[in-house]
Amino acid sequence: MAEKMVEKVTRLMGNQEKIRNIAICAHIDHGKTTFSDNLLAGAGMISEELAGKQCVLDFHEDEIQRGITIDAANVSMVHTVNNQEHLINLIDTPGHVDFGGDVTRAMRAVDGCIVLCCAVEGIMPQTETVLRQALKERVKPILFINKVDRLIKELLLTPEQMQKRFVDIITNVNRLINEIAEKGYGEKWQVNVQDGSVCFGSAYSNWALSINYMKKKSITFKEVIDAYKTGDEEAIKQLRKKAPLHEVILDSVILHLPNPIIAQKYRIPKLWHGELESEEGKSLINCDPKGPLFFVITKVVVDPQAGEISAGRLFSGTMSKGLTAYLNKAKRTMRIQQVFIYNGAKKEIIDHVPSGNIIGVSGVQGAPGETITLQQTTPFEEITHLFDPVVTKAIEAKKPSDLPKLIEVLRMVQKEDPTIKIEINEETGEHLMSGMGELHLEVIENRIKTEKHVEVQTSPPIVVYRETIMRKSEEFMGKSPNKHNHLFFIVEPLEESVAMAIKSGNIPTGRIKKKDIELRDKLIELGMDSKQAASIKDVFNGNVFIEGTRGQVHIGEILEMVLDMFEDVMNNGPIAREPCIKVKVILTDCKLHEDAIHRGPAQLYPAVREGIRGAMMLARPMIFEPVQTLLFEAPVEYMGEISKLIANKRGQLLDMQQEGSTVEVKGKMPVGEMFGMSNNLRSATEGRGNSSVIDQSFEKLPEELQARIIKQIRERKGLTENQ
Repeated sequence: MAEKMVEKVTRLMGNQEKIRNIAICAHIDHGKTTFSDNLLAGAGMISEELAGKQCVLDFHEDEIQRGITIDAANVSMVHTVNNQEHLINLIDTPGHVDFGGDVTRAMRAVDGCIVLCCAVEGIMPQTETVLRQALKERVKPILFINKVDRLIKELLLTPEQMQKRFVDIITNVNRLINEIAEKGYGEKWQVNVQDGSVCFGSAYSNWALSINYMKKKSITFKEVIDAYKTGDEEAIKQLRKKAPLHEVILDSVILHLPNPIIAQKYRIPKLWHGELESEEGKSLINCDPKGPLFFVITKVVVDPQAGEISAGRLFSGTMSKGLTAYLNKAKRTMRIQQVFIYNGAKKEIIDHVPSGNIIGVSGVQGAPGETITLQQTTPFEEITHLFDPVVTKAIEAKKPSDLPKLIEVLRMVQKEDPTIKIEINEETGEHLMSGMGELHLEVIENRIKTEKHVEVQTSPPIVVYRETIMRKSEEFMGKSPNKHNHLFFIVEPLEESVAMAIKSGNIPTGRIKKKDIELRDKLIELGMDSKQAASIKDVFNGNVFIEGTRGQVHIGEILEMVLDMFEDVMNNGPIAREPCIKVKVILTDCKLHEDAIHRGPAQLYPAVREGIRGAMMLARPMIFEPVQTLLFEAPVEYMGEISKLIANKRGQLLDMQQEGSTVEVKGKMPVGEMFGMSNNLRSATEGRGNSSVIDQSFEKLPEELQARIIKQIRERKGLTENQ
């Protein structure tokens, strides 16, 4: 009897040199899901006839209806090259910008990725974003140029023109890799046709080619052109047989992408900030199955039968069912009930799995980004997302009896998708849900109704603003309710270069416990004062806290409390209780009561809060609004309509380029003006235009709107004059 796929997977998962953990990522509609279907068909998991139409990895009802991938899906399969079997753990990721968080989290679990690029459209903004997400996690890319058939059939290009088009795409990808990757990786990870790290093909017709494969099977590109020129279905079928997509791509994956042992040597120093010379550090770097356990959750799915299933990457140790594990972020101990490996969309229960694999576990209730170990230790670096949630809706249950269920469902939603931010206000009974854009919130709202079966209604969307300061403040004193403790604060705007480094992930976020010389040098290099750089204690949401006191005996005892309140004020700024950005808070001096009883949280919290807010009010506080840079594409005749649309929405036109009969327009627009944008674009271009987000930032709200917007936010939040 033939060996089952599960048995193959179980047999191979112990041999780390034969494992490849990979993700597929690309711009929306460049053909990722069709592509991964064909890989599965090749591995014998689904029938070849259905591949590309079945969309096996889109198993949510709404993904099938909308025809887009919303969630990353995991699969394990076996591929043989030169009579050697390899285990490939694959994650298919979404392309739509509103679900970019899934891509970022998938990148933590994998070591290599296949960047998919459409031969007709070339490099798109989202291709650049996914590449940025991959390189930020030190994930090595290879390139697949898809939809080559369209160049022959629709654009009727000559072989020379096609070659030029390929060269342009490859040059662009290599330029991006060079620009984005850290020193030393840009040159090393260039893709090129000669060594087979670039493949061409058509996921729809299920064939692919690479130089290595063409030599091995003596196929020429001329055969491809002839097959499509004559439009002969039989010839295209022959191509599929001669150069099946899965074989060409997976050969390239095994040749060019690293196994876990190689990858962890350079990925761990970037992702884990513990002591590399310790037993844990060595085990992580060597991906040692006998070492201490390290498992990072990258996705949580709530399964109706099995409860919460946490999928992720096992970096070190062996995961077995029944283990008592420690969750480093949640700070609690839980028991692993079951261990799963993936077999398509199905999960297979097994007893134990060695390191280097992508697996699922049930029984632990941790959020994505959680590090699971046996004892408390340094967790992996937080998974940071490129964009922040900028659109919020208030959500409430239609029936009051559903309220407890709604709260539970919202907590579950936040776990399943950490880019959604849920705020449950116990006092006002208001539930707020923030996401990346209108589509994101619409999808989540829909899932609450259809999958979680809670009837809800939502408010019209509102924008999440940011608060910041424009100048350095004078010293401000916050005093405790018992008048025995005085803390003195100064706030000043954070240097632009430091803010950019935090946003790009070059400066780690979180509290800084021990002296970090490397961090200090980095900050000085970016233009921060050397004294300040040495006494930085917390980097939180793009703001920093500096402890600038001298000779204070009790500072160590109160620092954690001060940082708690610093983070609280940065989440709820002084003008309208919106989050703060680019603020540097310096504790300059403090006069504390000798007796520890009189300087507990009840005394210190109000003093710190009052001190930081008071200092910010002296530093000319301002509201900043979220601004998105969009790329619009439409036929040339709608050029005027698009620029009118941008102007009407308080936007500015950045760039306009015409390519053939289409025009690409770059514009920057405030998110607050963008509601209903997709409908306006459809009607302005008769349904022929589309847009995608390239970048997101916060910019100063025009002076004339400041007072009105602040008043609106305060009224919405029910804040009184002196609050």
